[in-house]
Amino acid sequence: MEICTVGGYEEVGKNMTAVKVGEDVFLFDAGLYIPGIVELQEERVLDYTHRLKKAGGPQYTEDKLRKVGAIPNDIVLDKKAWKDKVRAIFISHAHLDHVGGVPYVANRYPKAAIYGTPFTMKVLTAVLEDEKIRIRNKINIVKEDSSYTIKGKSGNYKVEFIHTTHSTLQCTFIALHTKEGIFFYALDLKFDNYPTLPGARPPNYKKFKELGRKGVKVLVVDALYAGTEKKPGSETIAKHMLEDAFAKVRNRKAAFFVTTFSSHIERLNNIVEFAKKTRRQIVFLGRSLNKYVNAASEVGKCPFKKNITLFKYRKQINSFLKKLDRNREKYIVVCTGHQAEENSILDRITKGDTPFNFKQGDHLIFSSSVIPTPVNILGREKLDNRLRKMGVKLQTDVHVHGHGSREDLRDIMEMLKPEHIIPAHGKLQQETPLIELAKEFGYEFGETSHLTTNGKFLKF
Repeated sequence: MEICTVGGYEEVGKNMTAVKVGEDVFLFDAGLYIPGIVELQEERVLDYTHRLKKAGGPQYTEDKLRKVGAIPNDIVLDKKAWKDKVRAIFISHAHLDHVGGVPYVANRYPKAAIYGTPFTMKVLTAVLEDEKIRIRNKINIVKEDSSYTIKGKSGNYKVEFIHTTHSTLQCTFIALHTKEGIFFYALDLKFDNYPTLPGARPPNYKKFKELGRKGVKVLVVDALYAGTEKKPGSETIAKHMLEDAFAKVRNRKAAFFVTTFSSHIERLNNIVEFAKKTRRQIVFLGRSLNKYVNAASEVGKCPFKKNITLFKYRKQINSFLKKLDRNREKYIVVCTGHQAEENSILDRITKGDTPFNFKQGDHLIFSSSVIPTPVNILGREKLDNRLRKMGVKLQTDVHVHGHGSREDLRDIMEMLKPEHIIPAHGKLQQETPLIELAKEFGYEFGETSHLTTNGKFLKF
């Protein structure tokens, strides 16, 4: 078994891993990376697109994205003639740092079908439509906890899409069964035993243990919070935090805003649940919210859709904001901008680019944390300062994050018992603690635990 760690091994983003057995190659994820963004938000992507267009190009093209390092450098696969051996592309979940690069790399592998859950493929389709891109690849929609057979030149391969929990819908770990053993892809990782969305369930621990007994050869795993001992809270905890935050909003005549990750449908559902109790009309503003909410609705996973009004286009948004400015007590607004992204709703309001202005005593809940990169930290400082000068009452960090800490990583190692471990989804300083943790289980650095870089080939 040979593995190329194409992208996501030196940064948080542009995730892609290639696995070769015999004459067959399989790709896992193809994500976007824009510096400073972990879970990419649509407004930042659109703003970046706009700047690329102004630089002289007709659209957001593969060549330009490669030049700025925004998609995985899968050209490296050509060095070993892997390109024409790619049989399938497997997508783990719907975050853009895992699926957002597909429109720009998939045409290099026209015969490789793309596999992903219904929600993931709806998001991919929406991205393709927004960017007016066509790909030739067949799209196969898979069920969670299902298996499929992929035909290759060196035999047939079983691939399993195993249900897990993260901060969006229908997330999977992917197990590729080969004659050389099982390759297990665990991006992104967070074990939530108490999900709150109707019909949601904990990860499929039974299957993890079953595969551990069969024998996992290589585990590629999300190491973003490998240096954090404290276990991230369940979404149930985030729900209690939201309930408390809503209870603190007592001025019934003030404007009331909430912002969070657009892809976090479970969080949005809980926000709507508490928003309904305010007896205000619930309005969602922003392109990315529109994209993810509609994708969730199309796969029957958006229980709150009937309770909200969605505005996507700038004219619609400005028309509503003009109405809101006159009737502040009638609405609760869920909008984009929690990372202070340029062109997001909050960014535009605080810069005076809309018909609405915040006033003394208005309320804003950030149901998110600041992604700890310099551009995000600085951006949020500036945004928060503008909001406070306007007299807005802020509640921040009403949130639990979606990546597992050392305890979750211990759990997955105990269940899967892999021969080899490769940390991914971060910079060197984020991945190194997993190597230290692996020593607890007898793994030896360079022998059975491996730090790697983008574009490196490993043989097992």
